[in-house]
Amino acid sequence: MNTADLGLPVAVPSTALFTDQYELTMLQAALRSGTAERRSVFEVFTRRLPEGRRYGVVGGTGRVLDTVENFHFDETILGFLRERGILDEPTLEWLAGFRFRGDIWGYPEGEVYFPGSPVMRVEGTFAEAVLLETVILSILNHDSAVAAAASRMAVAAGDRPLMEMGARRTHELAAVAASRAAYVGGFHTTSDLAAGFRYHIPTVGTSAHAFTLLHDTERDAFTAQVDTLGSGTTLLVDTFDVTEAVRTAVEVAGPELGAVRIDSGDLLLIAHRVRQQLDELGGTKTKIVVTSDLDEYAIASLAAAPVDAYGVGTQLVTGSGHPTCSMVYKLVARADSEEPGAPLRPVAKKSMGAKTSLGGRKWAARRLDADGVAEAEVIGTGPVPAELADRQLLVPLVHAGTVVAREPLDAARDRHIAARAALPLSATQLSRGEPVLPTEYV
Repeated sequence: MNTADLGLPVAVPSTALFTDQYELTMLQAALRSGTAERRSVFEVFTRRLPEGRRYGVVGGTGRVLDTVENFHFDETILGFLRERGILDEPTLEWLAGFRFRGDIWGYPEGEVYFPGSPVMRVEGTFAEAVLLETVILSILNHDSAVAAAASRMAVAAGDRPLMEMGARRTHELAAVAASRAAYVGGFHTTSDLAAGFRYHIPTVGTSAHAFTLLHDTERDAFTAQVDTLGSGTTLLVDTFDVTEAVRTAVEVAGPELGAVRIDSGDLLLIAHRVRQQLDELGGTKTKIVVTSDLDEYAIASLAAAPVDAYGVGTQLVTGSGHPTCSMVYKLVARADSEEPGAPLRPVAKKSMGAKTSLGGRKWAARRLDADGVAEAEVIGTGPVPAELADRQLLVPLVHAGTVVAREPLDAARDRHIAARAALPLSATQLSRGEPVLPTEYV
């Protein structure tokens, strides 16, 4: 989503220093050697999914597009590079006029991916494409990790709403990105107002234990909150004694009390007791919200409990144990000269060990079985087989430096729901396993 569409200031800070120094020193050396303008193709992929995960989720594509648009070197940045002696003057002069003018293709945001999937392909000169490596990986690795965790939690929650509440558990800027990725993965709301402002994600929030402790009695705290926010608010009932708090909450707010929140203890047992108590007090429509360091496994364990919504923080914004997807950005093809029409030839790292890669500009398609269920991720470098022509996964994102794939965040969210639904049923199992689709190279 373009920030200008949200009423934010048009002057967006440059993203050019969200990079590693060696991207710029490679640029300088390539300019000197005469290879900087060689047409090149870089691809983003991961060699494996995080241990035990059955699918990955593409998150952060929209943020990548914003970043590419704002990747330029203004006088302040050039002055910093000059003062540090990082680059010579010819390179600084080249950077002064830099704008990415190449093409970017990729899996659309919200799509699922598997080992080897070329989730993003960057095409241009070596100079312009190599500069984007660090920031693209930074965004995709973080956002895809959070989106995958969110997706697993959404599966565990079923039809029950999920609230993202992790802003205080991570860096303040990462929190905004995590809220966005969680929404793509299936969360419904966020507590982070910056995420709500920037991405139009619905926001929620009422009170913490400190608010109760501020008042002389729990009743005083509940009364103040209801007087301010109305009887439909959510009251936190586990500061002292849960049973007494629920009784007081209904007395203060009446049977129209919106919800009670439980943030500690044996959530399964307490939820059953609170539900029974609420019903006996006439609060049959009062919902129960649970928080307290939840992850997908804890959410799944509460499937039979009378819980209406979940709030998740730490485990979500840290990828539920996998805070990165280990995506890499590799040169897979390049021209032999700087001539505009020079043909591309495949290149690949061939060192010992697991860090090898497959050369060549790739396409990807998802083959379906007779019932329309995905059965394989097919990746190739030659002609696309006719039977897979309408199943290709990469779409144009940037053409000749211009973003061509802006979309509302809800489109990515809806796409993920559809993509996950098209996978075999075993994809939604929370037990550890291999990727639900094999990757086939043709």
